[in-house]
Amino acid sequence: MKKPLLFLTLLLLSPALFAAGKLPEPKVVKLNQRVYALLGPVALPNAHNQGYMVNSTVIVGDQGVILVDSGATDEVGKHLAKTIAKLTPKPVTHIINTHHHGDHTLGNIAFPGAQVISSAQCKAMVEKTGEEWIGIMESMIGRKLPNTKPVPASVTYPDLSRNDSTLQGVKLLLWVPKGSHTVGDMMVYLPDDKVLIGGDILVNTLTPNLRDGNLKNWVVTLEETQQIEAKTIIPGHGPLMTRADVKKLHALLAGFYAGIEAGYKKGLTDAEIRPTLDLKAWKKLKEYDSTMGANINRAYLEVEAAAF
Repeated sequence: MKKPLLFLTLLLLSPALFAAGKLPEPKVVKLNQRVYALLGPVALPNAHNQGYMVNSTVIVGDQGVILVDSGATDEVGKHLAKTIAKLTPKPVTHIINTHHHGDHTLGNIAFPGAQVISSAQCKAMVEKTGEEWIGIMESMIGRKLPNTKPVPASVTYPDLSRNDSTLQGVKLLLWVPKGSHTVGDMMVYLPDDKVLIGGDILVNTLTPNLRDGNLKNWVVTLEETQQIEAKTIIPGHGPLMTRADVKKLHALLAGFYAGIEAGYKKGLTDAEIRPTLDLKAWKKLKEYDSTMGANINRAYLEVEAAAF
């Protein structure tokens, strides 16, 4: 009995000693001859998914691949690289990060030859919080990630800019809106393909996370997003979207902000405001219970700050 008891003790006390389980496979959606959406599981990082829960986009260019968002760890990045290799023999030459959160950037390390592109604010936040995000991922998946390191962008674009670019023969519009989901968001539009890649400004079936967001800006950005002539929209998390889905998300967040603001003007605390909000649509979204309390508090603080 001693050996089984020893094994159980080690398992309980030292999960980092054990290798990661098999990562979930991405759902590959071919949008056309050169654009593929790699859709990850809709969940928070956990021991089961080992941090793979983000959507990425593969754009096959003339000589190489542009990858939008690289995943949460070096292992997730390598996992995506294997999927990409099944789609094309061309190497990943460029990575675009839509914002600084670790689930979208920490896989950069798996593509050492690629040029990384982001907003200037995103680069600054990766440099500032990259190690913190590694710690967050380690805590959520339950083990150490010794080979995961932050890799900030080498090419950046300024705040409030719309930048036409051509990479590997592919025309791109790199839009840096007012900080919405984070201070350094970037959205990517492919005008010839009518594909919009939204990062976490756009999420589908998942509760939007206001942790680092500015809700008022986010509402404005969603209104502007509806003017883009996109046939297919790839969110940061969840199934593919349409412009009608963006309209619904805009209404959801606009109504949420208005409800918080109305409660604040009545002198209510955030806890007192919650019962006054219409949260029926929110409750249908995944991770509602784990996210909504913090969202209400974050929005309340934003409204309060705007009042001074």
